[in-house]
Amino acid sequence: MYRIDLRETVYDFPKQNVITKDNVMIEIDALIYFQIIDPRAAMYEFDDLPSGIEKLTQTTLRNIVGSMDLDATLVSRDSVNQKLRIILDEASHKWGVKVNRVELQEVNPPADIRVAMEKQMRAERDRRAIILEAEGLKQSAILTSEGERESLVLRAKGAAESRVINATAEAEARLRVATAEAESLERVAKALTTTGDPAQYMIAMAYIKTFSEMVSGKDNKMVVVPYEASSMMGSLGGIKQLFKYVDQK
Repeated sequence: MYRIDLRETVYDFPKQNVITKDNVMIEIDALIYFQIIDPRAAMYEFDDLPSGIEKLTQTTLRNIVGSMDLDATLVSRDSVNQKLRIILDEASHKWGVKVNRVELQEVNPPADIRVAMEKQMRAERDRRAIILEAEGLKQSAILTSEGERESLVLRAKGAAESRVINATAEAEARLRVATAEAESLERVAKALTTTGDPAQYMIAMAYIKTFSEMVSGKDNKMVVVPYEASSMMGSLGGIKQLFKYVDQK
């Protein structure tokens, strides 16, 4: 009489040394969860069921990992677990056993490989840090350049608007001066219409202005009056008549 446990059982295999596709010896620690579903087959189809499951797991694990390189083995544990479970379940089905789950607890490469991997990961982190720092400097330079460009554009616009305003103000000032001079000349011409020639008045005023500039210096000792000054005398007579006309008014 034999007592058979039909509950799910976990079996912790000893660590196995497996060679990957790229000839790296790694150490794998696996767990297998199985359950006896046919007691008769479990008793009569295989002599030593636990040993048979262990040996089957070892050979299947070597076949699966041997077809993968080290990097794929380290990052594809779920894939290895799934493949291993399917193969073990199909092979042990005739023994009255159902394999529910397989888990790889540890995948340990050799010490020198681990050191090389740590250096590689450190170099990769340093590379990413340098890239991130360079990207930050690049964005900072771009933003600074855009800010300077916008500042130059705003200053250019401000200078252009200032020049336009100054030109407008200067034009208005010149227009007002010209308008005032035109009104002044018009009034002078109107006043001289009945008393004399307006041209003589303008010539006389020009001569007076010129004489004032000629005698305004400190070191002027002698003033030479040209022959054409006689024309000024005639113009002064016209101004005298203008003043008389104004007094009569």
